[in-house]
Amino acid sequence: MPELRPIAAERLASYPSLKGQRVFITGGGSGIGASLVQAFARQGAHVAFVDIAEAASRQLADDMVAAGLPPPWWERCDVRDIAALQGAIRRASDALGDFGVLVNNVARDDRHTMDSVTLADWDERMAVNQRPAFFAIQALVPGMRRLGGGSIVNLGSSGWQLKEPGYPCYAIAKSSVNGLTRGLAAALGPDRIRINTVTPGWVMTERQLTLNLTDESERALRAAQCLPDLLQGEDIARMVLFLASDDAAMCSAQEFKVDAGWI
Repeated sequence: MPELRPIAAERLASYPSLKGQRVFITGGGSGIGASLVQAFARQGAHVAFVDIAEAASRQLADDMVAAGLPPPWWERCDVRDIAALQGAIRRASDALGDFGVLVNNVARDDRHTMDSVTLADWDERMAVNQRPAFFAIQALVPGMRRLGGGSIVNLGSSGWQLKEPGYPCYAIAKSSVNGLTRGLAAALGPDRIRINTVTPGWVMTERQLTLNLTDESERALRAAQCLPDLLQGEDIARMVLFLASDDAAMCSAQEFKVDAGWI
């Protein structure tokens, strides 16, 4: 287990504009998503999320209550089913009201080779890593218009920018995030709806620590980054909080990298 930099929450920024804000997060039950859910809750936001991992999501909600944070609204949802995703968004809106913030976080970086990909594999990977973001935006934008504005944050990936060879379908899907952001920014802007991409470096989630990080890859990562510390979910959450807040009122159509200077 690599040594991770301690993060002192009391030294970090507070955003008054996020207090009482309603935030919807896809893939919020674990990993970066769980860091996002907790970070928004600490700001006093009303958080809703969906995730396919029911046990992890329930544990997150229980841990938040035990820590004195407000319980999130959440449902188990397989985002490959767009009707189910948009149905969950409707139910969350019925429970909490219109959402001013959407974070498109859900993704899965399964390793594969180009030669092994079947049509079914392709469709399944796009159904997880590409389609949900657009259709979550489609479902939530009407509420943002009623509110008079909003913020959409799409989670990108450093992998395709580094030309990593181990997941071509994932790389293709995640490279389209920048196109989604820039392709919708002008259409959403007149309604004061901002849309941006946050591109993480290699974040030390439980999944990455279990499946992908080795002593060799850790040494290579530390050597490639400009900064010596390994990224944590909280590091990504801090940038997302800023972009969701009124402090970022004039930020749209942009990509913001949080990668310790890796790319």
